[in-house]
Amino acid sequence: MIKMHNITKWRHTCSLLSCVFILISICSLATKGLHFGLDFTGGILSEVKLDQILIAKEIQEKLEMALNQPVSVVAAGEPHQWILRYAAPEKLNSQPEIKAMLTSFSDQVEILNVSLVGPQVGQELVEQGALAVLITLLVILVYMSFRFEWRLASGALLALVHDVMLLLGFFSFTGMEFNLTVFAALLAVLGYSLNDSIIVSDRIRELLKANVTLPIAELNNRSILFTLSRTLITSGTTLISVGSLWLLGGEPLCGFSITMFIGIITGTWSTMTVATIIPELTKLGPQHYMSSKISDTP
Repeated sequence: MIKMHNITKWRHTCSLLSCVFILISICSLATKGLHFGLDFTGGILSEVKLDQILIAKEIQEKLEMALNQPVSVVAAGEPHQWILRYAAPEKLNSQPEIKAMLTSFSDQVEILNVSLVGPQVGQELVEQGALAVLITLLVILVYMSFRFEWRLASGALLALVHDVMLLLGFFSFTGMEFNLTVFAALLAVLGYSLNDSIIVSDRIRELLKANVTLPIAELNNRSILFTLSRTLITSGTTLISVGSLWLLGGEPLCGFSITMFIGIITGTWSTMTVATIIPELTKLGPQHYMSSKISDTP
């Protein structure tokens, strides 16, 4: 049996580490920012058909050397066809001749399609994405406050902010491309983390009703112990699936898999530490919760 005071010390230590990670993420976002993909910044998408002997990594390396910028190379539906994505130049008339570059290392070059995504679309996606995250957090706060108690709701909301900040800090620090696929995974992480927070909060609420004399720190510890096995099994099986996508899914699923993998770990971490620390710091007690419920009864 794990001692209760050891769990309290572990939760407090992990919460301090979370504060350090959040500060690092904020500094990285303020200095380096995010490396937005073509979905947000705009760019050129070319569909080409090349020699049979060429592979994606070889094409990517040669084009990046020629264009002096990151290039995404994804296999198309047909054999030996590739989708090339790279940033558009500031002046469209200075657009590099992609066919000439491909001809330098491929005997067979056929340009099937070339399309341009303007930066105005990217700006709209950034604004809509930020608005979606803000609305999501507000709705979560309202729901948790109505379903449980505002102190528990604040802890769950801070845990979600913690997960988002760490993920954004990771992409900023590593310089990995932040695109719509990553953004979709980020929203999925919010839902996953919220589910864990609701389960722990529900357990705290049950213990508040059953043990009106116990302090909130001990109730938090018991809630974590009661839900620990379920959390580890759920997170473990999900990590196995996401890890398989990461290893076998290739480049198109790489950003999604990495975001989900890190998000599951940080979501489990924050649910057991950040989400339980806030009710403890705000002196949540059984009398607060019970009094609010009693006043609602006729």
